[in-house]
Formats: sequence, C-alpha cells, structure tokens
Amino acid sequence: MADELFAVILAGGGGTRLWPVSRRESPKQALRLLGERTLFEMTVDRLRPMLPPNRILVVSAQSQVATLREQVPELPEEAFVIEPEGRGTASAIGLAALACQARHSASVMACLPSDHFIADNERFRSLLGRAAELAAGDELVTFGIPPEYAATGYGYIHRGEAIGATGAFRVQAFREKPAAKVAEGYLDSGEHYWNSGMFVWKSERILAEIERQMPALHICLRRILSLPGQWKASEVAALWSALKSETVDYGIMEHADQVAVVPAPGLGWKDIGSWDRLHEVLPTDAHGNLELANEALLLDCKNSLIYQAGESGRLIAVLGVRDLVIVDTPDVLLVIPAAMSERVRELVRELESRGAGQYL
Repeated sequence: MADELFAVILAGGGGTRLWPVSRRESPKQALRLLGERTLFEMTVDRLRPMLPPNRILVVSAQSQVATLREQVPELPEEAFVIEPEGRGTASAIGLAALACQARHSASVMACLPSDHFIADNERFRSLLGRAAELAAGDELVTFGIPPEYAATGYGYIHRGEAIGATGAFRVQAFREKPAAKVAEGYLDSGEHYWNSGMFVWKSERILAEIERQMPALHICLRRILSLPGQWKASEVAALWSALKSETVDYGIMEHADQVAVVPAPGLGWKDIGSWDRLHEVLPTDAHGNLELANEALLLDCKNSLIYQAGESGRLIAVLGVRDLVIVDTPDVLLVIPAAMSERVRELVRELESRGAGQYL
C-alpha cells in the first residue's frame, strides 16, 4: 500500500503467565526468551522491510518506554502511545486509532501483539499486505491460524463463506477458549482457526465501531481529542481510570459487521503467552526436555522445562519428573505441572492480594 498503512504494536501487557521472569518492570515483550532478540525486537524486525519507523506506533505504559526505546532506538519518542493504565485491548486500540488518524486521515492500522513468534516473516508481510487491501475496502480483518492440535488455550474463529477471490472468508463467530472435546470438534470441522489476535482495519472504521458498541470508550476518546494541544498521558489518566477493561474481541469483533478472516497457514506462529509454549518453538533434547539454565542436571526426566534467570551459580538438579516447569530466579522459584501453565496468573493475583508487590 501507499503511506496510509501503519503498524500498531500492543506492548503494554504484564505477561503474568510468564511470571516470575516477566514482571512489572521487565514484561515478557522485553525479555530474550527465545534467543538473542527480545519478543519486542522480533516484532519490529518483521515489519522493517515493509514500514519505515515513522509508521510504526507502540502502545505501552510509561514505565516500559525507556526499555523498549533502548532495544529499538530508531523508533522516535513520538512513536509511543502512552496508556495510563491497562484497560484491555479495545481501549488501547482506540487510543492508537486516534494517533493514526492524526498522522493520516485515511490510515489503515495493523494491530499486532508484541509477544508472538513467527517463523516466516516474509510470508507474514505478504499476508499483511493482502489484509490491508481488504481493510481499505472497509473490512475488519483478522488472521486465522489453522489449528495444529485441539488447543484449549486459544480462542477460535469460525469461518463462513469465501469473500470472492480474495482468499479471505466471512467470519461466522468468535469462540472462547473451549473445553477439550469442543476443541476436538473444531479441529475436525476444518472450518475453525486459532484466533491470532492480529487485526487490520481503517482507523476511522474501528472508531465508528467503538462509537456504536462501546459508547463509554467513545466518549472518553472524544474528550481526549478535545484536550488542547498535544495530549499527554497525565491528562488522559483521569478519563482512562473510569473505563471498563475489555478486549477488542468481545467489545467489538463479536458483534461487528463485515468481518473477514485471512487464513494464515505456514507462518510458524506461536503466542508466547505461557511457559509451556516455549516447548513449541525451541528445540528439546531426545526426551522432550527444554533446558535453559546456567547449570542443570536432569536424570530420568521427560517433557520438562528448566529455566534459570540471571547469573545464578546454583545447580538445578532434577530427578524422575514428567511434564514439569521449573523456573528459577534470584528471589522466586516456580514449580508447576506444564499443563497448569495458563494458571500462573492466579499466583500473581494471590501475591497482589497479600500485598507482596516485591515479587511482582
């Protein structure tokens, strides 16, 4: 496309399911979980051949900006859209839509999480170009990942009829994370995709949907626009705190018209949202173990993850375990069954309730 395409990287999340390595001051998108590059750097890397830095925006918390700018210094300060506090992806995207419109009145915005792994970046850019063309025609576009197994940790998209010769399909419904038997049915049907959480649309189109479906957020955004001069995070904070937290999936997409899904096979896509997902990206040993530690001894272990953060010289010795996650940091040791990786956030909530903020 021409100069109307912008990328909006959503980088404000706390990554609580990757605690205790992901914390308030070092969220998962700023961590080198998969190698030398952080998840945030990898997200920017896949956009570089397609978009210049002045068309990449980042929605984040003020406390994270310095870290993210240090990792990608070519992004100017004005590329960062500051969200005073987390209010879900719907609010973050609404704020970013205002920023995109201020830069180009006919802007098309690709909303991309900062915690995804994609193996084939060239294919991603090709699909993004196709989605942007659909979005220019007023479609609300999402990417659907063909399911590799009956996952219960992902939401699903139920596709409908084909949209001409575009390669895209009309969306029948968005499905919440299913029970195992329901997920097996989705897998067998051939009509369901994993919901990637990546979206492409005109900024004016998503703002119109916010006005129609989320009136409180619409009023808040209108008040932000009325602020004199270049609005600041401090001026937005008082308006923002009254908003209800909502995802764009449930707040907008489930009841929107003209929603399209672009199938995205072959991307090698993974959502690095919990500890068990590292097994899906990184190579394991002959017994399915993933060892990311300074010093570890594993005997008679299978399908387990050993992760050690920092420069600890402590030996981690493990004997006879199966399907376990062990994460060692200087002040916290986490031990859980791999199948319970999605529930790590419950530990974070419990620590919050106990006032144990030093561990968060």
